[in-house]
Amino acid sequence: MATEAPLVDTHFHVYTTDMPIAGDAWHRPPEDATIERVIRTLDDHGVLFGVIAAASIYGDYNDYSRLAVRTHKRLRATAIVRPTIDPYTLEGMKADGFVGIRFQWRYLERTPDLTAPEYQLLLRRVRDLDWHVHLHDNSDRLPPAMAAIEAAGVRLVVDHFGRPREPQGVNCPGFRALLAAIERGRTWVKLSAGYRMEPASKVAGYAAELLKVAGGDRLVWGSDWPFAAFETKVTYAQTVASLAEWVPDPAVRRKIGGETALRLYFS
Repeated sequence: MATEAPLVDTHFHVYTTDMPIAGDAWHRPPEDATIERVIRTLDDHGVLFGVIAAASIYGDYNDYSRLAVRTHKRLRATAIVRPTIDPYTLEGMKADGFVGIRFQWRYLERTPDLTAPEYQLLLRRVRDLDWHVHLHDNSDRLPPAMAAIEAAGVRLVVDHFGRPREPQGVNCPGFRALLAAIERGRTWVKLSAGYRMEPASKVAGYAAELLKVAGGDRLVWGSDWPFAAFETKVTYAQTVASLAEWVPDPAVRRKIGGETALRLYFS
C-alpha cells in the first residue's frame, strides 16, 4: 500500500545551472531544477503546497525563487540575504511570498556573529515582518545561534534533524539544546535529508527523540529535492516513505505534513 503523501513539502530547491553561482559553492548541480519540474514532482506525489529553501550555492540571488512564488501561490520561500539589506526590499519579498531568511552555515569555516549590530538589525527586521530564520548547521554550532535568534524574538526553523553527530548522537550538547529550544515554543525542526546522515541507521532514533519533545506541533517534513550531490541516488518517493518510517503514527504524521506546516508557512 502506498504511503499517504504529506500536504506540504517544506524543503526543496529550485534553480537553473546558468544562474550566477557563488564563488564558495560546495556543489555544482549537473542539471536544472526548474520551477516546472518541482511543480510536476509535487503533483505526481499528491503534495499540494511547497516551501523553497534558498540554495546557498547561488548566494543571495533569490530572483528565481521570487519568480516561483509569484507564479505559484501554492509556494512559499526563504531567502539568503546580506545583513545590510534594506527593509523595503524585504517588504516586497514578503508581498511576493517569502516567509523567512536562511542561514546556510554548515559549510562555513567560521559562522557570523549574530550579536553584531548589522545582524541584530537584520533579526529585528525579520521579527517585524513576522518571518522566521531557517538555520542549517552542525549541532555543535547550533547553541549560540539559537540563543541569539531566540533573544531577538524571532521564530526559528532548524534543518535536517539539527544534524546530531555520532558517537554522542542524541546526547550531544547541541541536540539537547535544540530539544530545550523546542520546549520553549518558538523553534521547529525539519525531518528532512535523512539520507545525508552518517550513519543513516541512526536517523530513526533522532526522529524518536524529537517526537518525544515536539510531537506533531513543532516538526515539519521536507523532501530536500533535487537531492544536491545525491541527484541519482535518492527519489522523491523514497523521501515520502522515510517520513512513515520516522513517524509511525499516521495521525502525528498528518499533523507534521499538514496542519503544523500550513500554520507555520501559510497562515
